[in-house]
Amino acid sequence: MHHHDHYHHGILSFNSIVIIIVSIITLLVLFAIFLTIFLLRRLKSSKDKTSSCKDINNTTIHTTGSNRFIAHTTINFTASPDVKGGCLYGGHLRSSNATPSRHSKGVQVFTYKELEVATDKFSEANVISNNNNNNVLGIGGRGFGGVVYRGVLSDGTLAAIKRIHREGKQWERAFRMEVDLLSRLHSPYLVELLGYCADQHHRLLIYEFMPNGTLYHHLHLSNNNNNQYQPLDWGTRLVIALDCARALEFLHEHAVPCIIHRDFKCSNVLLDHNFRAKLTDFRLAKMVSHKINGQVSTRVLGTTGYLAPEYVSTGKLTTKSDVYSYGVVLLELLTGRVPIDTNRPPGEHVLVSWVGQYSKKDLIQVAAIAAMCVQPEADYRPLMTDVVQSLIPLVKNNISSISSGSSRFQHQTPSPRY
Repeated sequence: MHHHDHYHHGILSFNSIVIIIVSIITLLVLFAIFLTIFLLRRLKSSKDKTSSCKDINNTTIHTTGSNRFIAHTTINFTASPDVKGGCLYGGHLRSSNATPSRHSKGVQVFTYKELEVATDKFSEANVISNNNNNNVLGIGGRGFGGVVYRGVLSDGTLAAIKRIHREGKQWERAFRMEVDLLSRLHSPYLVELLGYCADQHHRLLIYEFMPNGTLYHHLHLSNNNNNQYQPLDWGTRLVIALDCARALEFLHEHAVPCIIHRDFKCSNVLLDHNFRAKLTDFRLAKMVSHKINGQVSTRVLGTTGYLAPEYVSTGKLTTKSDVYSYGVVLLELLTGRVPIDTNRPPGEHVLVSWVGQYSKKDLIQVAAIAAMCVQPEADYRPLMTDVVQSLIPLVKNNISSISSGSSRFQHQTPSPRY
């Protein structure tokens, strides 16, 4: 009996030891797992912070399935060009104390003499437009007016050269803003700045040449006798609407900090040889720190008929202000009418003759998008990303119908950039 108790006691001791060992191993394994998870989270957090810092200090644009943008090096959006040695230099590719070079990446610095040669001494024969009308560059107006010339640069490039009139108090700031932004932002939906001149008192901007002028010309001047501008078919209007949405999406969603254009209108939309639309005129642009909720209180500037009601009444500017302006342009594309036409009777509702020739379903859908964009309450307006996704199927369907021969204007509709 005593032997049996001793044996039983030995077995209990052995089981206890096994339980203790298993418990210790289990605790060690759990500790190792928790330690691994903690270290992984710390590593991920560190990477996220680094990425966030890079996003703030760079304008690197990520390529998605629907966007194709050119990546950039580090820039400082708070920097302004400086006048050094008679020329104005931007800061996006060099530090503030670096020696300016004759050429910056993509943007050249021209002398006044070079531009005189390019325009045949600013000959009247080369005048494209002036600040007394809706000019081809869409950058006229008080304080930043000027004459636009067709010019041929020394390398043979055809360019539009804006000779700025030194009028008002804001012309120098507007000039710097245009150079600052367009030398840093590169997108197929923005007019490219080829260069500038700040030679002594001269201020000129050199842009890529857009042979089909402004959207305003084709919407509102195409019915004039002996006019060079042809009406736009429905497919072309759809693609232009999508291009414009892409331009604002780029400014609102991809630029860091985000940019509010503040003067989006059809005279600031230029058309290339394929009737692809690009946005221009950044003299009134504002940068805000947050893409959606960010707002800035500022003096009300822009063009009557395109201004969002809350911006006019409060001076508070947000990306939704641009969305409202886009909605107005979309209505112009639909109706062919200018935003404000005092020659028409109050309350008159008339669509131009081309409306009935095309898909009423498409017209209704585009009208619905426009109606959402021009909502009186900013919170009810969509993001430009949503507008882009709504327009893509319409453009694709229209291209498909053209390929099957259903359009009367097959030669005019441009190929889309999705």
